[in-house]
Amino acid sequence: MHRHFDEELKDLNELLLRMGAMAEEAIIRSVEALKALDALAAKAVIDKDAGVDKLELEIDEKCIDLIARHQPMAGDLRFLTTAMKLNAELERIADLSVDIAQRTLALADKPPLKPLEFIPRMGEIAGRMVRDAINSFINHDAELARKVVLADNEADILKHQVYKVLVEDYIMKDGSSADRAVPLLLVSRHLERICDHAASMAEDIIYMINAKVVRHHPEEL
Repeated sequence: MHRHFDEELKDLNELLLRMGAMAEEAIIRSVEALKALDALAAKAVIDKDAGVDKLELEIDEKCIDLIARHQPMAGDLRFLTTAMKLNAELERIADLSVDIAQRTLALADKPPLKPLEFIPRMGEIAGRMVRDAINSFINHDAELARKVVLADNEADILKHQVYKVLVEDYIMKDGSSADRAVPLLLVSRHLERICDHAASMAEDIIYMINAKVVRHHPEEL
């Protein structure tokens, strides 16, 4: 029976890997669409979100079924409850990527502002944080999860830099630029939220591995 349970946990790992890959791809493609102001690429991100939603339901149902049938204890129970939390975070990350794609649609027919290096950099950080969080879960790597939590600070700094440039260099100097600057401000907020979700995933993973709560307790990292 235990061997069968282990096989089912392995299958769950594979599903979460797929969910993580889909969420990471959504981040990358949404930011690439924004950089190119490519409406078709942005619509493709939006269209693929239905697949993420379907997989989220599949993973949730599998976790609930495993808990009901096997009544796991201690580490196995923490693993399954963490998997459910990660699943919800990844679905929200994909939703935020859709939000970025929608901002691209709002900008696609407008002349671009000066290219912003900070937003693509935030996209890179967000994608890496999601990928590292999933890898730390699969490999039970608490140190990698800790690095994900700490990386959130860099995203916060970049968001403030985006705000400074867009507000001080554009909106305050030329009010007519607001219809192009505001969607970019929203994109920076979406990317910051993606990083926050990835950091929350990592905090849950640290608890799963070490049974230690680090949420709201940075001194415990």
